[in-house]
Amino acid sequence: MKSISLYIDNGSWLCRMHPFTKLAYIAAAISVPLLAGRLWLFAVFIALSLAVLASGHLLKRVVPLVAFSFTILITIFLIHGLFNQQNRDILFSIGPLHFYREGLLYALHIGCNVLNMLLSFAILVLSTKPSELVEELEKRGFSRRMGYIIISVFQIVPQMMGTMNTITDAQRSRGMETEGSLATRAKAFLPLISPVVMSSLINTRERAVALEVRGFAAKQKKTYLADRTPRRGDKPITIVLLALIVLAVIWRIVQCL
Repeated sequence: MKSISLYIDNGSWLCRMHPFTKLAYIAAAISVPLLAGRLWLFAVFIALSLAVLASGHLLKRVVPLVAFSFTILITIFLIHGLFNQQNRDILFSIGPLHFYREGLLYALHIGCNVLNMLLSFAILVLSTKPSELVEELEKRGFSRRMGYIIISVFQIVPQMMGTMNTITDAQRSRGMETEGSLATRAKAFLPLISPVVMSSLINTRERAVALEVRGFAAKQKKTYLADRTPRRGDKPITIVLLALIVLAVIWRIVQCL
């Protein structure tokens, strides 16, 4: 059966780690630098996320995501480096364009925050099976409807990519030009995107009907085929990550006082 998620089961230690440990890492990676307000902490967690992905043999999978994010980050640097309202000191100039230190520093904080969140979430998305994550949440009393929303978020991007590839191949077999100049691609945009949107709406309706047929809204207690117990290192790692969050909160309170 074709997978409709970004999860890759490569047998690494990262894939075997309990989902809640990865959620704790996401919480720590995002909250600690923001609460502490130190730029170097963003760099520490970015480097740590890259090391974790590399040790889990998932670094190649995250490269396209990082490359795509850089197009957005470059735009942020250009806008704030040139037009931020706090700009005072010129850092460097390129012809008539003057880039200011305040705007570039502000853009650097945004860029590091975005990259940090992207890499930390990539650890969870690429190494965790969505159904296992939702199952563990439901075992802890999480709502089934919210669990369904979470698993849909995990699946929507790869599912639409698969649908887009199928429709593109179908349109090419009918003689449509989908590659070439910008005008050719623009001409093929509507014939390609319209079936994707319609297919997504139809799939949503069919999935809702299928869920009701299988008793999704039933009030009876569910049973589970697998019992995923935490591994030996999951508990200490989770405790350390939660302790970092608490320390960051205390540091922020002390700084405010």
